[in-house]
Amino acid sequence: MHLDAENCYRAFSSRDRRFEGRFVAAVTTTGVYCRPGCPAPPPRRSNLRFYSCPAAAEEAGFRPCLRCRPDASPHTAAWSGTSATVSRALRLISRGDLDGDGMESLAGRLGVTSRHLRRLFAEHLGASPASIARTRRAHFARRLIDETRLPMGEVARCSGFTSIRRFNHAIRNTFRRSPRQLRREGAEELPAGAGGEIALRLPYKPPFDWAGIIRFLSDRAIPGVEAVTSNCYRRTIAAGGSAGVLEVRPAREESFLRLRVQVPPARELLGIVERVSRIFDLGADPAPIAAHLRRDPRLAPALRLHPGLRIPGAWDAFELAVRAVLGQQVSVRAATTLAGRLVRALGEPLEAPAGSPPLTHLFPTPAALAEADLTETGLTRARAATIRALAAAVREGELCFDDLGGLEDAIHRLTALPGLGDWTANYIALRALGEPDAFLPTDLGLRRALGRNGSPASARQLAESAEAWRPWRGYAVMALWMED
Repeated sequence: MHLDAENCYRAFSSRDRRFEGRFVAAVTTTGVYCRPGCPAPPPRRSNLRFYSCPAAAEEAGFRPCLRCRPDASPHTAAWSGTSATVSRALRLISRGDLDGDGMESLAGRLGVTSRHLRRLFAEHLGASPASIARTRRAHFARRLIDETRLPMGEVARCSGFTSIRRFNHAIRNTFRRSPRQLRREGAEELPAGAGGEIALRLPYKPPFDWAGIIRFLSDRAIPGVEAVTSNCYRRTIAAGGSAGVLEVRPAREESFLRLRVQVPPARELLGIVERVSRIFDLGADPAPIAAHLRRDPRLAPALRLHPGLRIPGAWDAFELAVRAVLGQQVSVRAATTLAGRLVRALGEPLEAPAGSPPLTHLFPTPAALAEADLTETGLTRARAATIRALAAAVREGELCFDDLGGLEDAIHRLTALPGLGDWTANYIALRALGEPDAFLPTDLGLRRALGRNGSPASARQLAESAEAWRPWRGYAVMALWMED
């Protein structure tokens, strides 16, 4: 990925933290790399090298700065705007696919050769897929070392390492210190707590519209599975064969969310963190998105009301897809009621319901929904058939949400299922697949928002107006929905 060195130097020397995540600066005299805003005295221009992401800097032999901790920053914005193949590969790597199956398998799932995939990564990110995966594991391990008191063996397992030896080697190679040295040097350590509870910080780029996203999630919370208040999001999860509960709260006057997970430590912990990050869209950089969308005066009022707008994601793509089908042509409240009935009838109950209001069930699995008589829960025959077809396709492996390509491919494959129209497919792409340009031109709420003299705009007029919002039409959708 090409970076303009002079522009990077000006941004870095200004210590403007708004550039965090867009690049890192490596210092040749010290062998460390820093993020913009590092409090250390700025080095000479001749001693600086700039890289698009931490993995590229580490592949060049640099280690993270111990003062500004670039390994603890939100996801790099350099990943945005890459090729569709690289974006899909990054999603699969973040899920841990490269850890188990290897490079050839990852490339095969993307429909390219491993050689071509390496070339794309070098072009767009300046680092190999293996380096990205290794950096991801090492940086997450560092967070567990700093923020929990888990034994080192559990830290290694939770961060995806297959052996203590590989874990020790990766930490020493990345940070030039042993895991135990890092724990002794940690500025702050938060205890893991009793009963398998783990507490972590999830950083983001401010501002962050907590009130807006929590209201959206609250209106759509599935009874028994999710519970949402003004300052807390809770839900049931299944990980590593165990059921548990997680909760997310905002941190006062700090740029991170607090995550607590009540589930036995397992290799799935890194995946749990990635999923929660998607729910709250923590990888977004709100400043350029808002600057682009504010050019349309029709969006400006909503963006002023919701600084730091995010797209509420989903814990599980299948769960969100079922929820989207339930929401076809009915109110949000009615869809939530139907979802609660499905959960009570077919969801696996928790051994000990947690919290108040109590979380009682896991969301039903594809296998449970594929064969059930869903009309007994109040669904119409047509909608029940759609959910059964969707569940069967996922159960049989005919539909894998992680294997869907770009937006167009996802829409094409989803609408091929009976009962899934363009609105539903785009809604799934927006919230479950994290497609920032997903758009719903037939949505009545959007058409009313852009209508005139009390008359809704036509779908065609809405689509034409939305061309100027690319590549962030999804954020424009959220702005208009939240204004409604």
